Amino acid sequence: MLCLENWYYRILVVMTGNLENAKIAVDALSICMSINGWEMMIPLAFFAGTGVRVANELGAGNGKGAKFATTVSVIQSILIGLIFWLLILFFDNELALIYTSSKIVLEAVSKLSLLLAFTVLLNSVQPILSGVAVGSGWQSYVAYINLGCYYLIGLPLGFLMGWVFHQGVMGIWAGMIFGGTALQTSILVIITLRCDWEKEV
Repeated sequence: MLCLENWYYRILVVMTGNLENAKIAVDALSICMSINGWEMMIPLAFFAGTGVRVANELGAGNGKGAKFATTVSVIQSILIGLIFWLLILFFDNELALIYTSSKIVLEAVSKLSLLLAFTVLLNSVQPILSGVAVGSGWQSYVAYINLGCYYLIGLPLGFLMGWVFHQGVMGIWAGMIFGGTALQTSILVIITLRCDWEKEV
């Protein structure tokens, strides 16, 4: 599951490298992906912890405990994601100064900061829900959801928005976020909400 998502973001960089003004676009996107990677360490820790906690609770026959662990992890992660979301939106012009002094790249990163903020927010929830799925033994379902959302919907939508609608890197990334990450997160939310935790025991 994690490899599929990681490769997806690498494909985003490759697609961006084929744009007209690729150097600036790849520079800006790489800075955004680096910032996203830093923030992603927190949800990945929640992914591991939540998966283990849910598995332990279900193994002990405690469906309510698994549901409680899921709720606490999701709420904590959303709050952390909202903090980073606000920081990115507030410091959108200064965000890339730790990487570059190029005015053109700084402007490009500033334009991408809204997409970065939403990527960070979505990626604060999605790994936790994936951790719940792993702890509940639903890994294969999530792998298929990953494939469908990211590769069958997200990539074509990113291509469409980037090249057909001439939105460049913003279009590619927006298509991939809203076609892939947002859709996958929505599906995982629905699956988790509809779960009968007592039956999972």
